[in-house]
Amino acid sequence: MASVREVAAADLDAFNAHDEQRIHALQAENAVFEAPGDVRLEGRDATTQYAMAWLRAFPDARLTVHNELEAGDWVVQEFTFEGTHEETLSGPGGDIPATHRRLRGRGVQLLRIEGEHVAETRLYFDQVQVLTQLGLMPEPAAASA
Repeated sequence: MASVREVAAADLDAFNAHDEQRIHALQAENAVFEAPGDVRLEGRDATTQYAMAWLRAFPDARLTVHNELEAGDWVVQEFTFEGTHEETLSGPGGDIPATHRRLRGRGVQLLRIEGEHVAETRLYFDQVQVLTQLGLMPEPAAASA
């Protein structure tokens, strides 16, 4: 049986390979996924489609893990997401047409592993940073000294 870190690494590799079948196979049948924007999805198909929506919208997308911690059945990964927004990003909040802009954002995900599968994912990233980099929000005002 694979360790929780090995399952988390396989999940990361599947995402970076844009391999829908492997992403799907690594999700538990009753997987639960939570993300910014009050996203809560249940089931292997729904969690896989969330990942694929990002991978379709950012065809060169890649996650790079900078720090990783393991505690029991949980793996915590601090990462950078990088990609170019070339297709529509579809999500629970609606569609974002391609902006052709480069996105580089940091985030954290907590993965609970059951056996050989990801049973639960809690994803955290800065939505304002994403929308600003995609040109959908104005740049924040610079702080005065």
